[in-house]
Amino acid sequence: MRSLALLSAAFAVFVMASADAKASVVAKIDVSAQRMNVYVNGSLRHSWAVSTGRRGYRTPRGSYRPKFLKRMHYSSKYNNSPMPHSIFFRGGYAIHGTNAVSRLGRRASHGCVRLHRANARRLYNLVRKYGKGRTRIVITN
Repeated sequence: MRSLALLSAAFAVFVMASADAKASVVAKIDVSAQRMNVYVNGSLRHSWAVSTGRRGYRTPRGSYRPKFLKRMHYSSKYNNSPMPHSIFFRGGYAIHGTNAVSRLGRRASHGCVRLHRANARRLYNLVRKYGKGRTRIVITN
């Protein structure tokens, strides 16, 4: 009996570990709606206003995996602008927090995807938790 209980407990731990191994984060950015929906394991977890590339600056479309994360980055291209909780996905393009929260919901960036700082931190922590390999960033018109 005792060995059966231990076997059941071990199986439960294995099932939970397997579920975590398959866990995924998908950040879907709709440029026309200026909105990001974040899915964790297929369920909508968050929906946030964003700012993408303004006139003359384009946010790249496509499907990406995060390349690297940086808790606090300063733009070498744009006046040392702070980019908290940066998730770089293509060259110098990143999802990151912004102080310009009044501009969220409309195009205002140089091509990056801007979020409220608290939301950028939440997404950054999700990517750290689940891993870059299990995270997808999808940007559509």
